[in-house]
Amino acid sequence: MSVATIDVSKQFSPTPAGRYLSDGPYSGESFRDKLLFPALSNNEVVEINLDGALGYGSSFLEEAFGGLVREKGLKMSDLKKRLVIKSSRKFYRDRIWHYIREAEKKAK
Repeated sequence: MSVATIDVSKQFSPTPAGRYLSDGPYSGESFRDKLLFPALSNNEVVEINLDGALGYGSSFLEEAFGGLVREKGLKMSDLKKRLVIKSSRKFYRDRIWHYIREAEKKAK
């Protein structure tokens, strides 16, 4: 089984922010399109380490993770099997799954 690990603060930015590319180079859209979606496309499991960054805004998290459903057509059931969110802050893990769930509800 192929497993990819993405350490956001080390491989993307210690200061991720914004929703769209127009918001800056470290936006949720940029993270999703440059790291997250390619990793999911090329591996069976992707582990995301959120620790080490200064924090995550709702727009970043919603675009990066909700956008997997909304923009890339992935299903929550598949993501539950293949996406592992690691964070010392349960709040971030909960928010990510909330955004994925909400995106799927709106897609139906």
